[in-house]
Amino acid sequence: MDLDKVLIEETLSGNEEAFAKIVDKYKGYIFAIILNFIKDYNEAENIAQEVFLQIYISLPNYKYDNFKGWIGRIATNKSIDWVRKKNRFREETIKEAETMEGEYIRDFVSPEDILIEKENKEKIYKVCKSIPPIYENVIVKFYFEGKSYEEIAKEEGTTTKTIASRLYRGRNMLREKWREENETL
Repeated sequence: MDLDKVLIEETLSGNEEAFAKIVDKYKGYIFAIILNFIKDYNEAENIAQEVFLQIYISLPNYKYDNFKGWIGRIATNKSIDWVRKKNRFREETIKEAETMEGEYIRDFVSPEDILIEKENKEKIYKVCKSIPPIYENVIVKFYFEGKSYEEIAKEEGTTTKTIASRLYRGRNMLREKWREENETL
């Protein structure tokens, strides 16, 4: 019997020390996943706490299949949720600032910033057209349309794991094509 299964069963029977051992064993792994999305160390610590809380709450539903992968998905999903929430907050703050009576606050986004962002999006979209459509579709849906792995998987008629794999491969192809484009300029 593997150690994870023993610790899970002990945790489910009420042994809090067993869960502490799970946390100790996987905290570096979870933190590394979160830091891929969130570069702020303090925020990453907060997300890690949320991840372990979610693991603890969801443990009774765990199906004893690839525990490390399961907790990795939880960490990934919590990180993505945080990034989306932060982006939504930023957009709402900008809209509020723009609509304040008699005032226009320019500290948030300058016209130059908007133009540069638009040009960069257009360049990225153009480079996307040069990779195979199966990867292009997933990248466009995830990054440009803001869809989740689950939404894309449903649309594509496949699994979230497949979507994650396509995103990973697509990003690598995109990065390589981007380098090629910029070296020729």
